[in-house]
Amino acid sequence: MTKYITAILVMASIALCAQENTDEKTKKWSAGRPDGHAPISVMGDHMHGKGEWMFSYRYMYMNMEDLKQGNSDASFDDALAAYMVSPTQMPMNMHMLGSMYAPSDRLTLMVMFNYLTMSMDHITRMGGTFTTETAGFGDVSLSGMYKLLDKNRQVVHARLGISIPTGSISEEDVTPASAPSTVELPYPMQLGSGTFDTQVAVTYLFQGPIFSYGAQLSSVVRLDENDREYSLGNRYALKQWMGLKLGSHFSLGATLEGLLVGEINGADPNLNPMMVITADTNNSGGNILNGGLGVNYYIPTGTLQNFRFGLEFGYPLYQDLNGIQLKNRETLPLGLQYAL
Repeated sequence: MTKYITAILVMASIALCAQENTDEKTKKWSAGRPDGHAPISVMGDHMHGKGEWMFSYRYMYMNMEDLKQGNSDASFDDALAAYMVSPTQMPMNMHMLGSMYAPSDRLTLMVMFNYLTMSMDHITRMGGTFTTETAGFGDVSLSGMYKLLDKNRQVVHARLGISIPTGSISEEDVTPASAPSTVELPYPMQLGSGTFDTQVAVTYLFQGPIFSYGAQLSSVVRLDENDREYSLGNRYALKQWMGLKLGSHFSLGATLEGLLVGEINGADPNLNPMMVITADTNNSGGNILNGGLGVNYYIPTGTLQNFRFGLEFGYPLYQDLNGIQLKNRETLPLGLQYAL
């Protein structure tokens, strides 16, 4: 935790100190530059002026592989001593379509849809292997952002939203123990939360002629149990980023995120927690510190004016997971945005 706090202070102080020598033209924060948007992994980082629209497509690849118990690496033998089956890897692909509209300079509305494909490889206590798969639409997110401050190259805005449980929580596939019938898949392989979830965030932005800095404190709180008698753990995150403008088109970015995820509350009666570690709610949640490096490419003029492309590579710097779980590995988000 000390290293995390130190990194926060270093990132903030570098950004602030770099802005001392400015003129009047740089007194206003601007989205019309490559670092005017945060790295592509950050959601709800910016707002728009009255009457403006933005449409976006994001693709994110996320991978989990091998096992971790607490903050130490664990072996499959460790898991198979207590469970009949252990996962070995879980890659996930997420496609996200988003739209933003500003009915006023202070209010921006946002909607987000997503489509997921997931697979999970397993090993059994007897040495066999198998894979389960699922795909479909996830939960829909609706939110509004309200601008609280916009002066001296600084912006503060708050976001309030809700996640609508449109994603399935009853996905099934065939396993060696169930063949030829299908069986309900464990929690990580479901497409949604099954609950209405509140989303609250506060974002701070600071921008100068070369560097920019942002920080976002956010939460996802589950409002009730779903019809499978459980709710996913609440999520709390503090994410920071820095941008370095390299001309009118390119910027480099770095992110640092501290993430707290609660355990699953309740339990799905259709799942056997003794069978596989992903069906045991004790093996859920934890504390994670993620880092990322990325690039933004912005087109300010011409036929493709206001198109923006972002690419980032993320990796966990530290993780302390409850019980025994798949280890978080690399993430690769990329996206295309267009404002008009």
